[in-house]
Amino acid sequence: MSGGVYGGDEVGALVFDIGSYSVRAGYAGEDCPKADFPTVIGITLDREDGSTPMETDGDKGKQSGTTYFIDTNQLRVPRENMEVMSPLKNGMIEDWDSFQAILDHTYKMHFKSEPSMHPVLMSEASWNTRAKREKLTELMFEHYNIPAFFLCKSAVLSAFANGRSTGLVLDSGATHTTAIPVHDGYVLQQGIVKSPLAGDFMSMQCRELFQELNVEIIPPYMISTKEAVREGAPANWKKKEKLPQVTRSWHNYMCNCVIQDFQASVLQVSDSPYDEQVAAQMPTVHYELPNGYNCDFGAERLKIPEGLFDPSNAKGLSGNTMLGVGHVVTTSVGMCDIDIRPGLYGSVVVTGGNTLIQVFVHASHS
Repeated sequence: MSGGVYGGDEVGALVFDIGSYSVRAGYAGEDCPKADFPTVIGITLDREDGSTPMETDGDKGKQSGTTYFIDTNQLRVPRENMEVMSPLKNGMIEDWDSFQAILDHTYKMHFKSEPSMHPVLMSEASWNTRAKREKLTELMFEHYNIPAFFLCKSAVLSAFANGRSTGLVLDSGATHTTAIPVHDGYVLQQGIVKSPLAGDFMSMQCRELFQELNVEIIPPYMISTKEAVREGAPANWKKKEKLPQVTRSWHNYMCNCVIQDFQASVLQVSDSPYDEQVAAQMPTVHYELPNGYNCDFGAERLKIPEGLFDPSNAKGLSGNTMLGVGHVVTTSVGMCDIDIRPGLYGSVVVTGGNTLIQVFVHASHS
């Protein structure tokens, strides 16, 4: 670290919080991030003549012949041969070239500042390995020449953000739901419990719901025109002409964007143990898909997110051993020293994208 030890309030530090679903980055001390965009990126391999399949202003990759398309606007343009992938796997960095492209884009397009001028605080998964931590530190100092760097476990940051140094952090994101015990600012590794029941699992359940309704998910990029139809009637729309030959991974990403909007608009967690009769009395929510199909959704609103809490309610998961949110919490606390268990139960911090679903926080505390 050059320039001695950094301290005080105003050091112009940058904060990077990179999750499986989105990248959040901004200046330390501000309320909101400067950047918030998808973690997944588009990649095309250039042709032998040096041109891309479609002339673009994408970011040239570290490896010659690779072009990266990062951020919502660039990612959602249909292009030939553009594959969509994530640089993260299980919350840890897997593809370092793609990860570096994300950092380059953030500095260039959002901060518009030289990396060497700002210290960096970056969050990491609580189960990150020493080798990946060392490689990331080397990248930040050697490539970006930053003056100071601090890696902090995301669970500790969530606890500190809520004024707690000891507590149980329940993090429910895109790829997994995790209970992480934090004691005096340190993660208790032996108490970390993970479950794959998370946002992507709910997206899969939503897909199955639409399949049962015989409704095809049509992303907006395919739609030229559409007409209003009555509720529950088949959609009446026309497909755009001269669409490029997009890859399956990109088409699936665009379909997932539609499903994620449905999740955010329609789903709600039941504030009491799930009951079919009670769910049937729930007020319905009207939702229209991009192609014009529209319908009122009632009991499904509660049943899909209930799979996070009680996997036996989820389609296709009968007899499985995956843990619901409640069991993730109790299992994690049970693996910690008996003396600190009351402190963990008395201070549960709920974080992650799924907590934005209506009533999730109340249900998780119940």
